[in-house]
Amino acid sequence: MYLCPLCNGMKTIEKTCPSCQGQMSDQGRVIDFFDDYSPYMEDEGMKWLDGVADSARRHLCIHLFHCPQCDYDIQIAIQERKGKW
Repeated sequence: MYLCPLCNGMKTIEKTCPSCQGQMSDQGRVIDFFDDYSPYMEDEGMKWLDGVADSARRHLCIHLFHCPQCDYDIQIAIQERKGKW
């Protein structure tokens, strides 16, 4: 099983906004913003809809980062790690 280190609180990322140089915040997985039920859907199946062609095969979790100063958004691919529960 592969786990996203950001989703599971094992890691944090500090990202500087390319627009205003402000501090961006991680808003979570992009697929969670699709509709009311998407956070509850099976992860691997939803990866087909995240906009990255091979995110499931490459074990990438696409996160949305937002800048509260200028409202700039960017998507960042996070490498998932093999782990055990």
